Amino acid sequence: MRKNSIKNTRINGEVQRELSNIIRGEIKDPRIAPMTSVMAVEVAPDLKTCRAYISVLGDEEAQKNTLAGLRSAEGYIRRELAHSINLRNTPQITFILDQSIEYGVRMSRMIDDVTKDLHGADIASEDGEENDEF
Repeated sequence: MRKNSIKNTRINGEVQRELSNIIRGEIKDPRIAPMTSVMAVEVAPDLKTCRAYISVLGDEEAQKNTLAGLRSAEGYIRRELAHSINLRNTPQITFILDQSIEYGVRMSRMIDDVTKDLHGADIASEDGEENDEF
């Protein structure tokens, strides 16, 4: 099975949906932040391994604690995934912290700051031009 085949895409989507349901509703570990999202899942074509990209809303400490909690509950998550999805093999899950949303927010703030500074400089230069004419 190719990595980008229709079957693999369907499996990725199903695993992502079930994984987010398990994390949101069934894990009782207090280390896992309530605002934890499964951003993407990549299941290997042989169905042996899976990389789950996790996004956590919170500070760095909350992100570290959430990853630690997910890694400690990995066996339980894998067992629940096996019960809910009928696959030949249940993949070994590796949780990876996805910081793309945080990166996007930071870049957006930087763009807003630069735009605000440029707009402020334009207003100041217009005021300066008006004073030069008189």
